[in-house]
Amino acid sequence: MPIGHTLTSAATLCCDPISWFQRANLILNPSEFVLGKPGLGKSTFVRRQALGLSGYGVQPLVFGDLKPDYVDLIHALGGQVITLGHGRGYLNILDPGEVVDAAPRLPASARQVLLAEAHGRRLNAVASLITVLRGHAPSDREETILNTALRVLDERHDSVPVLADLLAVIRSAPPEVRAAALDRDDLTRYQAITEELEASLVGLVGGGRMGTMFSKPTTEPMRRDRPVCFDISSIDDSEMQLQAAALLACWTYGFGAISVAQSLADAGLEPQRNYFVILDELWRVLRAGRGLVDRVDALTRLNRQRGVGMAMITHTMSDLVALSAEEDRMKAKGFVERAGMVICGGLPRAEMPQLTDVVGMTDAEQRMIVDWATPPSWDAGTGRKAAPPGLGKFMVKVGGRPGIPVAVTLTQAELAINDTNRRWAK
Repeated sequence: MPIGHTLTSAATLCCDPISWFQRANLILNPSEFVLGKPGLGKSTFVRRQALGLSGYGVQPLVFGDLKPDYVDLIHALGGQVITLGHGRGYLNILDPGEVVDAAPRLPASARQVLLAEAHGRRLNAVASLITVLRGHAPSDREETILNTALRVLDERHDSVPVLADLLAVIRSAPPEVRAAALDRDDLTRYQAITEELEASLVGLVGGGRMGTMFSKPTTEPMRRDRPVCFDISSIDDSEMQLQAAALLACWTYGFGAISVAQSLADAGLEPQRNYFVILDELWRVLRAGRGLVDRVDALTRLNRQRGVGMAMITHTMSDLVALSAEEDRMKAKGFVERAGMVICGGLPRAEMPQLTDVVGMTDAEQRMIVDWATPPSWDAGTGRKAAPPGLGKFMVKVGGRPGIPVAVTLTQAELAINDTNRRWAK
């Protein structure tokens, strides 16, 4: 996809992770990590790629739009915008999506794999939301109890269950769950073991900060054959836990839909589709609780095998290295190290040691990125603040190769879907 003109030769740079992986063989992984200070055009860069890839038949999928930055683009492409928020829409984290309808159409071996993946995703989703709620992950015993309770729930429940149904299974203390809890045939011991887990589920069902957003039937199922955006912009910035939980829930649900699409394509039942997944505001999830890095890693690691390109977006390397646990910090840095390409907008000088620790950069490249972070000046001619020096300017890095500095150039038709400051307009 043409991005703009390079700042060194004025040549046109064509750049997106799927084309560079699939057609040009320039990268080993169809993914990119995008860094840069707010307001310099990170979302514009990724929107341009998404727009171009849609022309090649690749469906853009935005799993959680907090601004919103991508709603107008998805509408313009004739896609599906799913609105979530207090009283606006619900996403049942126990909803297996179209797995129930797709599984009987598959051969036995593929059916078992799809069902096992769906079970694992639902378990991961519940454990992730509990992690956000508590600030730390559930214990190994609690995850074993949840795993067993989900299996019991599937055996007993004919329709799509909700979190209240899972809570009811744990409260009813069936023999399988009691065995998983190691209660030694002592019901009082079982109740003591599951009390904290029960309290967390009560908080998710509607008795806590999460409200009922994840515990009611899904309002609008996701389509697999068109661009999709989950609009969660109605969640206020003061509700950071809910924002992180919403992003995690959207990611889990969205990757589940991709899994169904690829399983059906592998069986020859549907055409092969490729997707460009956009995971914005990554830092909000990683900071929401210890252990969430592992859960994000599990969701995103198989993009190459799934035929999925991915853009992961955050502000700075400090977002990744500010995590409390050393093992989480190392794994978070691994997101950048594994990315096929790293896109850097303007960043402060203090970021350079952390960035160059994972991305090799020359002194000249570092100076350019730091210069782009300079605040805008006042334009005496117009009496207004001038555009920031780094607006729309990015450094494209692949491994140790020289970086390519580029200025994003928008067409007239794109301007309307790239105005993310319209609420400030008069």
